[in-house]
Amino acid sequence: MRSIVYTGTGSSSVLTLAEREPVAPGAGEVRVRVTVSGVNPTDWKARAGSAAPLGFDEVVPNQDGAGVIDAVGDGVTELAVGDRVWLYLAQHERPTGTAQEHTVVPASRAVKLPDGIGFDVAASLGVPAMTAHRALTVHENGPARLSPGSLDGRVVLVAGGAGAVGHAAIQLAVWAGAEVIATVSSDEKAALARAAGAHHTVNYRDADAADQISALAPAGIDHIVEVSIAENAELDGQVIANHGSIAYYADNGGEQATLPVRPTFAKNVRIQGLLLYTVGDDALRAAAEDITAALHDGALPVGEDAGLPLTWFSLEETAVAHDAVEQGAVGKVLIDVSGDA
Repeated sequence: MRSIVYTGTGSSSVLTLAEREPVAPGAGEVRVRVTVSGVNPTDWKARAGSAAPLGFDEVVPNQDGAGVIDAVGDGVTELAVGDRVWLYLAQHERPTGTAQEHTVVPASRAVKLPDGIGFDVAASLGVPAMTAHRALTVHENGPARLSPGSLDGRVVLVAGGAGAVGHAAIQLAVWAGAEVIATVSSDEKAALARAAGAHHTVNYRDADAADQISALAPAGIDHIVEVSIAENAELDGQVIANHGSIAYYADNGGEQATLPVRPTFAKNVRIQGLLLYTVGDDALRAAAEDITAALHDGALPVGEDAGLPLTWFSLEETAVAHDAVEQGAVGKVLIDVSGDA
């Protein structure tokens, strides 16, 4: 089978195309014939060596993807050969991600796809959608799970509404009944956020951005899904509601954040960091179940008309795909592994 591999960290030039034999799944594992691999910032950062040493002699990159199960290991009862699945954290603590024709993952990281859901949607879930789910479920007063109506009466602010996590956060929040405000940096990105379902958009570069948000949500923002707390902490502190939550998932804009002390303690604000790799199995399981329920309801479409433009590459172009994500490609970067996507 064709696999993209690297044996040392560095620029995308360390990625090479190799022929490898498919591996049989072990107990509790499944093997998936990969149709589409999704690329996230975490994938190029891991390859670049910014997070941790390599840890394995050889690594196949990319955490997310989608395909069809073609073998199951002992003890696997909820999945079967022929099941269409979406994958998450395929390469977490393992050397084999989705940038290859077959990958073996724990059965818990392969989630059955509802009928009619395309592999483009499926490979766009994983890290972005599960991160968004967690960010929307850490509020002091819940909910701990998302479903239609679970966020009724809440106002959600999504920072960076045109990004992959922002897109998923908008869609999940709207599906759950929230009113959604997205911050963006341009009219083009505002159009994408609205296509995803945001009820309002505000350009965060405007000098009166906080006033605009407060006019839209006079009682304050209940949940903030934050991509750049280093840059937005002051704004967040101004617009957050009493007992609101600020869930931040990235260090975009800097490694240090200065919080406005009085606005956040006076309003009993919960400031919650989150990293998908360390949230624990219960949170991952809840996210996978709720995201699949949203898929059943048709709540997570992708493509430019749905607010998430797709940029496609072939498996041989995985290095270029990594570069595109590193350079800030708008929307979602996908790799057509099988040639049939």
